[in-house]
Amino acid sequence: MRVWSIAVIVLAWGCHDRMPASGVAVGPEPPSSAPAPAAPKAPPFTADRVAHEGTAMGTHLAFTAYTTPEVDAAKAHKLFEDAIAEIKRIEALMTTWRSDSEVSRINAAAGKTPIRVGAETLSVIREAIHTSEISEGTFDITFEVLHGLWKFDEDLDPHPPKDAQIKAKLPLLGYKHVKVSETDQTVLLDKEGVKISLGGIAKGYAVDRASNVLRDGGLLAFFVQAGGDLYTHVKKPDGAKWQAGIRDPRGNETAYFAMLPVSDHAFSTAGDYERSYVTDGKRYHHIIDPRTGYPATASRSVTIWAPTALLADAIDDAVFILGPEKGLTLVESIDGVGAVIVDAKNNLHVSKRLYGKLRVVAMPSDGP
Repeated sequence: MRVWSIAVIVLAWGCHDRMPASGVAVGPEPPSSAPAPAAPKAPPFTADRVAHEGTAMGTHLAFTAYTTPEVDAAKAHKLFEDAIAEIKRIEALMTTWRSDSEVSRINAAAGKTPIRVGAETLSVIREAIHTSEISEGTFDITFEVLHGLWKFDEDLDPHPPKDAQIKAKLPLLGYKHVKVSETDQTVLLDKEGVKISLGGIAKGYAVDRASNVLRDGGLLAFFVQAGGDLYTHVKKPDGAKWQAGIRDPRGNETAYFAMLPVSDHAFSTAGDYERSYVTDGKRYHHIIDPRTGYPATASRSVTIWAPTALLADAIDDAVFILGPEKGLTLVESIDGVGAVIVDAKNNLHVSKRLYGKLRVVAMPSDGP
């Protein structure tokens, strides 16, 4: 799936008797008509760059911010830790790796009973369904039905499942199996065996929430990154925009083929190079087309530029599966969204909103 603290020095000035060379004390000098010396000025404030790292949601977290007169480096690090705690809180609600998460409880009750969930989980599921509706069902949280057949995580197994195994699961795939009741605040999976995962959208939501923690804490210029999901807030103190690199899908992990300025926007990349393997010259990866049950084949990478990380995280998967023609149509229909697509034949496609913004530094490498 798929770049100010102030130290104030206070000087105490006093008026002292003058001792002449004779050693006889005399009174203070009479007032002078000369102006008093100006009080020394505090040195101009300089913003310091502060970075922090962590791990949550099965991915690497990275934070960078500039200090402000109110938020020094120590306070910035504390805010970063608070942001990580927020991401882990969301992970506990929405992961499928814990049996007590809200998503796991929904899956356990499939075909039986609706499960009441918190407002956040309900909202993210509702957004996922909306993305399914506008993307011809290509983004679909029921892809979890195929978990265990395709093994791309810690259980990585470079042997594709049998076609019959996939076809047997297809009746359980489809976002319309997910029934949401706003009134009761419940989620029901209408058939036993249906499962959902919010892995394609929850990370974006967590980045947005972490960004809120930093902004509410007083940081101005910062970015939050969780794997391929990034959000930046305002420009750097010198007025420069943050720059995000778009990885070359067939290059090494440090190779970028383009740079995109990102300020007050999110940036998310879905690529077939993550969680993948190549067997008999064919690449298999974790971005599953729910219409077929197989890894999507229309794209190599998709980068989305969007107002929120949640939107970017959801749309990149859909555009990846749809491919450049339908994918760009979807992108252009959503306010504030742009896209950079490397298709299956290694051709580069750029949406209209990113004309003049994207800087291509090298064409993407080719390869299987």
